[in-house]
Amino acid sequence: MVNPPPRRAASLRQSLEALTGGRVSASELVQETLYRAEDTQRRLRAFAAIPHAQASAAAAESDRRYAAGRPRPLEGLPIGVKDLIDTRGIETRYGSPAFVGHIPDADAAVVRRLVEQGAIVVGKTTTHEFAWGVTTASEAFGDTLHPSDPQRSPGGSSGGAAVAIADGVVAAGLGTDTGGSVRIPAALCGVTGFKPSYGALPTQGIFPLAASLDHPGLLGAGVDDVALLAEALGIGTSACGERMNGELRVGVICGIAPVRPATEIASAFAVAADRLASVFRMEELAEPKAAEVFDGAFDAFARIVLAEGALVHFSRHDPDWIASHYGAETIGRLERAKALRMDDYAQAQQVRRAFATGLGRLMAGHRFIVLPTTPCTAPRIGEEDMAIGDWSGSMREALMRYTAPFNLAGCPSISIPLRRSAGALPAGLQVVGRPGDDAALLHVARQMEQHLHATPSPSPPVHRGMQ
Repeated sequence: MVNPPPRRAASLRQSLEALTGGRVSASELVQETLYRAEDTQRRLRAFAAIPHAQASAAAAESDRRYAAGRPRPLEGLPIGVKDLIDTRGIETRYGSPAFVGHIPDADAAVVRRLVEQGAIVVGKTTTHEFAWGVTTASEAFGDTLHPSDPQRSPGGSSGGAAVAIADGVVAAGLGTDTGGSVRIPAALCGVTGFKPSYGALPTQGIFPLAASLDHPGLLGAGVDDVALLAEALGIGTSACGERMNGELRVGVICGIAPVRPATEIASAFAVAADRLASVFRMEELAEPKAAEVFDGAFDAFARIVLAEGALVHFSRHDPDWIASHYGAETIGRLERAKALRMDDYAQAQQVRRAFATGLGRLMAGHRFIVLPTTPCTAPRIGEEDMAIGDWSGSMREALMRYTAPFNLAGCPSISIPLRRSAGALPAGLQVVGRPGDDAALLHVARQMEQHLHATPSPSPPVHRGMQ
């Protein structure tokens, strides 16, 4: 009888060490991963495609390279790739029934860079249709389910990647982030999600949502998994020797009005900020000033996405074709976009520029800022409206309020899991840097992760004779 594979994937670095040391072959590692992917797909619907033959062939090539003593930097490492991102020879549906059976003849630029270094695509992870949503729900293919509670949403639109990582299928993968689509599911599923600075990674071969906001992104079980892929993509090497210590000033934003964090989020974030204060100079940013800077940012973001998203689809297809091929949610958004005027878009871009300027002033004197990634934990499937404290509104707005502004400004940002008590749903702490400061952000995120999840040293025993 063949033993089942390990329940969870090892970290990328551990897998690389095992491959290099000959303790496991790439073929064994990939077969274990494919087994887990099929199991997770049956339970949680995290995959749009699982390319057994192609992944197995790539693993055999990796084994030949190891045997010949010429492995590449990522040789034999299994990764997931969001279904929005082109993969040569692997079905890529962009989350839509309109593209069932679509097989790209070339990899997206980010995929090509990783594959050329030896990474192996073992699955296309699910996305909301055309990434235009924050729940990874799908009328056509079935909703992707939360790994801790199948009655809840994992977030989106890179929800499949977050679920695959949280469920132990792979240690890392590629996603996209237009308003939080990497960081939101990372926070809700308890993994790490990194959005680089705008333009740091190429979008060639990725189906666009809103061109001026789209960012390729990375998800991983931990910061090191994300950093390993980021370095392979040319991000994250320049700050390796940079020292981040108690002199580093970090601005703290406890919440963004009018959506205050839920009690459990506020409490976990306060504990995290207190822990980090033992290492960094944590300084809470003045509430009136912060509220003024963020005022109007989400509304501007929403108008830009609506306008640019409509441009993508109406430039490619006529309304009748869209009505007969797209899902109802996407069709509804495109109908709303018809009411937008050019003046609406121009005003939204003006607000965007003012926000970027204001954020720069707010961060003056602070290398980074931290805030909750989302103001709530994972919503229940089908929950369209919600109330948090004295605020009520759409679930979409609640989940994106704390992430979308940093797409407007093009800032690099990363979500790392907050510590949680037994039985609690996951939540994330978001760390934001200045545009172009990606390497330093990954460096400090590693340190923060270590401090947030370090096991406290036990108190020394009390000797009765010394009392």
